[in-house]
Amino acid sequence: MEPAAAALPVEIDSPAAEIQDFDAVVRLYWPRVFRFTLASLRDRDAAQTLTQDCFLKAYRNRERFRGDASVHTWLIQISINLIRDFGRNRRLQFWRHARSSAVDVTTAGDWIPGREVSAEARAVIQEQVDGIWKATERLSERQRTVFLLRFVEDMELLEIAAVAGMTEGAVKVHLFRAIRSIRKSMGDGHE
Repeated sequence: MEPAAAALPVEIDSPAAEIQDFDAVVRLYWPRVFRFTLASLRDRDAAQTLTQDCFLKAYRNRERFRGDASVHTWLIQISINLIRDFGRNRRLQFWRHARSSAVDVTTAGDWIPGREVSAEARAVIQEQVDGIWKATERLSERQRTVFLLRFVEDMELLEIAAVAGMTEGAVKVHLFRAIRSIRKSMGDGHE
C-alpha cells in the first residue's frame, strides 16, 4: 500500500533536519521513488517491494545521513543500488519471467496529456510508448538509469550525476547514447 502524498511540503532549512520527521519523508518522497523504481523494473510488485526496502534502509541509516545531498537524491541513490542488486540476484529470477505480464503497459498512456484524442491517435501513441519501453530494456544499465532519471523523474543533469555517482560529462554521454539508441529502435532517422 502506497502512503498518501503530502498535500503541501513544509520548507525545511536543511536536508539533515528534514530526515528527522521520517513519516513526512515517506509521505513526500514515496510516489517519486516508487515511480522511478516502477519505470526501472516495469513490475509493480517488485517496484513496491524495492520501494519499501528503500525506505526501510533509509530509516535504518537516517542517523548517518549528513545532508550533503538532498533527501530525494539520497533516496534515489538507495533505490538505484537496490535495483542494481535486484538485477544481479539469482534468487529473484522469477520476477524477470513474470515481468512481461506483470505490468499493464497501457497505463503508461496515462502519462500522455490530451485524452480527447481519437482512438486511432491513442493507439499510435500507445504503440510509440510501448516501443520506447522495449527500447529502454535494451539499453545498458547506466544508459537506462540516466534516461529514466531524466525523462521519468525529470531530474537535472547535475542531480543525475550526484545520484548515479558519475560526472556531468558521463551523464551527458550516457543520455546521448540512450536517446540515439531509442531513436534508432523507433526507426527515427535522427541519429
